[in-house]
This record gives sequence, C-alpha cells and structure tokens, in this order.
Amino acid sequence: MEKVSVLPVETSAVLDQLKERALALRSESLRSRKQRLRRLLDWINANRERIKAAVNADFNKPLLEVDTSEIYPVLTELRHAIHHLEEWARPVKVDATAAYLGTRSEIRFEPKGACLIIAPWNFPFNLCVGPLVSCLAAGNTACIKPSELTPHTSSLIREMANEAFEPGIVVVLEGGPEVSHSLIEQPFDHIFFTGSPAIGKVVMQAAAKNLTSVTLELGGKSPAIIDSSANISDAARRIAFGKFFNNGQTCIAPDYILVEEKIRDAFIEQLRKQTLKLFGDKGTIGEESPNYSRIVNGRHYDRVSSLLAEAVQVGARPEVLGTPNSTTNFMPPVILTQVPMTARVMQEEIFGPLLPVVAFTNKEEVVRLVNAKPKPLALYVFTQKQDFREFVLARTSAGSVCINECVLQFTHPNLPFGGVNNSGIGKSHGRFGFLAFSNEKPVLRQKSGWAGPYLLHPPYTQGMKKVVDILLKWF
Repeated sequence: MEKVSVLPVETSAVLDQLKERALALRSESLRSRKQRLRRLLDWINANRERIKAAVNADFNKPLLEVDTSEIYPVLTELRHAIHHLEEWARPVKVDATAAYLGTRSEIRFEPKGACLIIAPWNFPFNLCVGPLVSCLAAGNTACIKPSELTPHTSSLIREMANEAFEPGIVVVLEGGPEVSHSLIEQPFDHIFFTGSPAIGKVVMQAAAKNLTSVTLELGGKSPAIIDSSANISDAARRIAFGKFFNNGQTCIAPDYILVEEKIRDAFIEQLRKQTLKLFGDKGTIGEESPNYSRIVNGRHYDRVSSLLAEAVQVGARPEVLGTPNSTTNFMPPVILTQVPMTARVMQEEIFGPLLPVVAFTNKEEVVRLVNAKPKPLALYVFTQKQDFREFVLARTSAGSVCINECVLQFTHPNLPFGGVNNSGIGKSHGRFGFLAFSNEKPVLRQKSGWAGPYLLHPPYTQGMKKVVDILLKWF
C-alpha cells in the first residue's frame, strides 16, 4: 500500500472525525466493542508473519523474539479484555453512609472519547497496539502516531487500521516529530504516551493547555539489587535476559546492578557466563548470533557508544562480550565495573546493552543509592531474606517491583503497569488500561418527596444549628 503523507495541519480535521465517531460509539453495545476486539485478534493471528518481517526489517530483532515480545503480549491483552469486558464495564454499586440514607449510588464507566496514542520505537508493535486494545475496550476512537524510527512496522500498523476496523475508528498518522507536535496541541480527550521522561514533560505541558488527561509511560534508571543470600546463577541469568533482551532497549530493563560486596566477583562471573549462554555462539556474541537484536539506528548507536567511552575515560573497566560494528549498529553486551557514581552511565537512562555493576556493603547503602535518583519504572530485588526485601521495598518507590525475577511483571494481565513521578503517570494493562481510557462517572439517585437533605436547606434556624452540630459530631 502506498504511504500517505500527512501534514500537521490535517490533525485538527482528523480529531473532528474521531470525535464525531466517538459520540456515536457512546450508545453502542458491549457486543460491538467485543466484535471489534475480535477482528483485531483475528487480524494479528492472520498476519503474524507480516508483523515479524516488519519488526525484523526495522532493527533485526530475532523472529522468535518478535513472537514473544511483540505479538504474545498483545494477544494476551486482547483475550483478557474480550473475556472480562462485561465485568469491567458493569456499573459498580456504592453503599450509602448514614448521612445519605435513602439515596442510591453507582459508578458508571463511560468512554473518554477521541484518544491519542503516541508509540515508541523499541517495541513498535506491542507498545502501539497494546494501548489500543484498552482504548477500544473502553469504547473510544483512536489516533495512533507510531514511531518514524521503525518505518516498516509503522506502515504495517497503518495497514492494520485500514484492514481491521470500520472507517473513523482508528486513524494512523505517520511522520516525524512535527506530526507528534501538531497532534499533542489538539484537544484530544486522552493522550497515552510511551517514551522518555524528557518528551513526556513536553506532552504533559501541551496537554495541560487543553486540560487533556494523560497516561505517561516513561522510564528511568531501574536498579537490580542482589544480596548474598540470592541464588547467584538464577539472578545472573534472569538479569542477563532482562537487560540484553532487545539489545537493552527496554524501558524496564535493569539499568544498573547493586550487588553485595562479598558476592560481587562470583556474580560478575555468572553474569558473563549466563549472557554468553543466552545470546552467544562459540564463546562470543557476534553479528551472526540469531538471538541478539541491533541498536535501532546510527544516532542511538553513537549515543550508547559515547556513554561507554565516557565511562571508560572516568575509570570504569569494561568487559565487552563481542566486537562492536557501527556500520550495522551492532553493540554487544558490555559489563562495566569500578564505575564512578558521577559517570553518565550512572546518571542517565542507558537504553542500550551497557550494564554497570556497583558493590554495596549494607542495606542502608542500597536505599541511599536508589533514593538518590528519580523514582524508577521498575525495581528488582534478588534475595532469600524477607527482612532485606521488606526493608528495601518499604524505603524506596518504583512503578513496579519483581522479587527474584526480571521484566516479567509487564506481561501479567492482572497487574497494573506504569511509573511514578519521573517514570510515569497512570497505569495500563487489563482492567487498569480500561480505566485509564474511561471516565469513572458517579451517579446518585434521590427518592422523590421529603428527604434528609431538606434538614440543611435555608432558612438557617436554631433548629438547623442543632442538626448541623449532630451531623458534624457523629456523621
């Protein structure tokens, strides 16, 4: 299909179309929503090979990894939404307190309307279509802005919208930052943005001008903490997978390691061993490895390379598990030790296959190091000690936590996913995603005739004063 160029000036007309269609959707049945979700499910199943080919063409992601990281989470989200939609959308009865006897109340869930989804490049299908599932389940229309850095996947998502949905339900606008900028200036009813904290601030500032609600899924420096009671081999394997999967270009990947001093050397050796076992071939990780992705483009390759060069310059010791190639954007895993806390790799989100390892001596030091940075999107604790685990969890804040596991929380359909403060605003996935795209509307019904609130209507007499005194004291 020929790519259609969309100018920023057209975004207002797109929004008008989506808002008009959204008004019609407000009165449609849940059955219609479920049919729409099933059509999307069927389209994905029928076009699995097209999806894999598109993502692979954008940054050489292994085909099986596309299945597990791009397609499977979306199918899980779809099946979960279809199965639970009637339960989620059912009005929730609310009990009356003594002061409200005689009233009946409930919370209804209405669609927000025309929604904007701005997707990133690192998981270009998953992080675009996943939020779309929640948006459609809640009864909205959607404008999708996929990333221009993954053009093959973006083009396929546009084709998906045209093939799977009736007109006016889902519109896909391709293009660069100028399209995104024009879109966020429009008065959408909700904006769902996935990306960096820096761009998240721009989105939130633009949304504030229209008082548009936002869900911001951002990032930050997510720590993995290992104490001496942990199973070192298991911890190393799970961290190696979580970090170097997708070449480190994962918002919830461990961004740095805090490991107890007494097991540091043993852990680093296991980390090296497990990384090579998972992603390597014949003792190294080369470009021929079928299990390892690439950096998305030359600009990001240069950014990661500069982080590595600066770390080495200030004293870090790297162990590079392969040979980098700037021509093909191939960056092998790099384990960094003796990293100064002032190095950029310890200050900035890495979003690449560099993994600093820092030793600690006590749990108070762990909490101090974590709390010295903005609140992360994820926090990982590997320990067999309940007191250590609870000490860390009670004294730190993160969008999500895994104990003795890594990145698995993202795919759990019954857990909310999202950040806190610098790492994000709002939650997604499952019922939480449905709520993000819904207005929780309270409805109170009062009986006809005399009712309790009459006691508080003017005129303000001495008798009313006694009633108010009782109300303030007891109700």
